[in-house]
Amino acid sequence: MDFTFCPQCGEKLFPKVCGDEGETPYCNSCNRPFFPFSYPCVICLCIDGDSSEIALIKQGYVSENYVNVAGYVKRGEIPENTAVREVKEEIGLDVVSVSYAGSWYHAKSDNLMLGFVCKVKRGELILSPEVDEACWFPVEKARDLLRRDSIGMSLLEKYLFGCGTSAERGTD
Repeated sequence: MDFTFCPQCGEKLFPKVCGDEGETPYCNSCNRPFFPFSYPCVICLCIDGDSSEIALIKQGYVSENYVNVAGYVKRGEIPENTAVREVKEEIGLDVVSVSYAGSWYHAKSDNLMLGFVCKVKRGELILSPEVDEACWFPVEKARDLLRRDSIGMSLLEKYLFGCGTSAERGTD
């Protein structure tokens, strides 16, 4: 997000050199810079710890394709807790373990995507109203269903093969 007006007092911001950051929107009334930022989100690779199957979801308002569970980090929440919360909210499963896998920038939505591998206790998939469908898939089927150039695919590949991040391969 880029700022044009001060979010505290409403005054117009003006460019000011701020050390190594270069020109940054600055409020002369509040005497502070307002650096642009991206919204932090989590993306979760949900794996059944016993069978190694992967849960994928469909959300019509996001994509026609199967995708990973994902969601925004709330103010004051750490990303690991966001991953656990989002898995519970979207597909009704309890996370047994969560581990950070990497980060990706999603330019289309200006989001910083923090990837997590979430081992879950398999159970009935209980869908939130924002999820249209959710299913368990063997790894190879999940690889066929995720978009090749997606962050979800990058997260799956990183989990399976220890590959570099999508940024290292030039995709998003």
